[in-house]
Amino acid sequence: MATTTKSETIKDFTGSFGEVADRYRVLNEKLIDTGKKTSSAALDGYQKALGSYFDFTQQLAGATQLEWVSTVVKARNDFLSEVNGAYISAVRDVLK
Repeated sequence: MATTTKSETIKDFTGSFGEVADRYRVLNEKLIDTGKKTSSAALDGYQKALGSYFDFTQQLAGATQLEWVSTVVKARNDFLSEVNGAYISAVRDVLK
């Protein structure tokens, strides 16, 4: 009959716990990498959508044939483009 001592039981438990912790760590790293890739793709889509929106609003302003409307829309688009560019850049830095 095989008997195990208390220290052997603790050693087996801590060994198994270490293996589980390693697997958990690897899984966490994979999840973080996947999250970063997904976030980067979402930022790319956001940036592209904003560019399309700014182009569209500029075309609409040009269609009015009123120069002051085109000027105001261009200024607004430039401002929003700079603000969103800074936002996107900051988020990309965090994701690195």
